[in-house]
Amino acid sequence: MKEIDFYKIVDTIEGLCIKAACDLPEDVERIINKAIKQEESDFGKYILGQILDNTAYSRRENIAMCQDTGIAVFFVEIGQDVHIRGGGLSDAINEGVRRGYQKGYLRKSVTADPVFQRKNTGDNTPAVIHTEIVSGDMLKIRLLPKGGGSENMGALKMLKPSDGIEGIKDFVISSVVEAGGNPCPPVIVGIGIGGTMDMAALLAKKSLCRKAGVPHHDAQYAKLEKELLKEINRSGVGPQGLGGRVTALAVHIEHFPTHITALPVAVNLNCHAARQAVANL
Repeated sequence: MKEIDFYKIVDTIEGLCIKAACDLPEDVERIINKAIKQEESDFGKYILGQILDNTAYSRRENIAMCQDTGIAVFFVEIGQDVHIRGGGLSDAINEGVRRGYQKGYLRKSVTADPVFQRKNTGDNTPAVIHTEIVSGDMLKIRLLPKGGGSENMGALKMLKPSDGIEGIKDFVISSVVEAGGNPCPPVIVGIGIGGTMDMAALLAKKSLCRKAGVPHHDAQYAKLEKELLKEINRSGVGPQGLGGRVTALAVHIEHFPTHITALPVAVNLNCHAARQAVANL
């Protein structure tokens, strides 16, 4: 049995919050550089260049690349041979978020009650935490801060099996086009297919954990990702919704077995600041 101290998790989460906000992953930066060469609009090229300049500045100065530093979403893999000493996992994560958002001067954007008082919690907690028990003695923590502009443009539809691939394409493309400039394109399009309503939504968000532009391991789904990316980038929405070729940087699909009568499909978008940070303990 491997023991991990409560405060080691707190310190790790604190660091992840600051890193994710200030240091765009290299795979995302690489695909934006590639997008500049594909963009046909001069103004679109200018916007993409400004995004890269902002990325370099935020990394150099260790300041947030976007004023909306998001709600903290975690995907945590807990080895079955791990024991947390001194407190609970959720408490450690929330304490780390509290400290990280304070220390990093990151905007606190969480409201305690979603409908009535809508009073800010003041420390960006509670975090959204998805956990999975796995074999081994490793604790893997992945943070995806989700800003309101991109998260608000998510969509879910319970298609019928007879809608097939064309139904999936129509729904995904229309969701991205209707979002327009709201999610700060170019976006990474996360798609969840199958399972149940809640599973499809979770898969869509989880697909955003994949390194930007890495195709699905299944050739059929990789082909569908490529076709969707091509169609989305023919829409003309363009960088920041101001016209151009590059509306999306990548399309990622995750799928799960589903009921014989069902075909749930969910879309979750990441803006060009596709932030995430990972730690293994």
